[in-house]
Amino acid sequence: MAVSASQASAGPPAIIEFRYFRCRNTTDNQRARLTEWLSRSMAPAMARVGMGPVGLFSASIGVGTPFILRVLSHASMAAFEQAHEKMMADEQYRKATEAFLTGPGRPYERMEVQLLRGFKGFPGIEIPPKRDGSRLFELRCYESNTPMSLAKKIGMFENGEIDLFRKYGMAPVMFGETIVGPKMPNLTYMVAHDSLTAREANWRAFGGSPEWKKMAATPGLSDGEVVSNISTTLLTPIAGSQIR
Repeated sequence: MAVSASQASAGPPAIIEFRYFRCRNTTDNQRARLTEWLSRSMAPAMARVGMGPVGLFSASIGVGTPFILRVLSHASMAAFEQAHEKMMADEQYRKATEAFLTGPGRPYERMEVQLLRGFKGFPGIEIPPKRDGSRLFELRCYESNTPMSLAKKIGMFENGEIDLFRKYGMAPVMFGETIVGPKMPNLTYMVAHDSLTAREANWRAFGGSPEWKKMAATPGLSDGEVVSNISTTLLTPIAGSQIR
């Protein structure tokens, strides 16, 4: 875990995988069965084969709920391609997965995958320091009009904006440019807050800070010039998540 937590500050950019398990609200307890498989079978198997850190989240507020999101980093695209085969070679996981997928009731409605490349200045996943109680995690997607305007926004993050997040109470987890997925060109990032109330206070402090006001007023870097749309999802970690 100590090695995993340091990934964000060293090494080449990782391939960050978002895997969405879309569910439905019915009497067959789809989300509960999915949560049990992810937390009791998938997460332990990843630890056994040396993959991780893994984040498992349930949506609190967001479009397309209910869903469960798995966040995982890979050292390279080749590592991402080999991950499934590596997992299925674990006999305990394979048996549990076959039972889950063939058991009574549908395991989930649909599965969607999004791939991102970590920023050069924040190449992997950073696990927030341990604390009592669970945090609130915020996933934000910034769409841009062109790859050039997206590059400018990424530069803002790498040249001070991430540092301001830390200064004003937010714990950065990951930052990445989407290379396979919807709404491109875009970047997506995750930060952690101690609570919903803390989230509101953190954003007020950040938005009112002189450092941010100066950065946002720089010619060519205003929101209207580098960001065309922002979407936000609030997440809660579930059992088995190393990111919590």
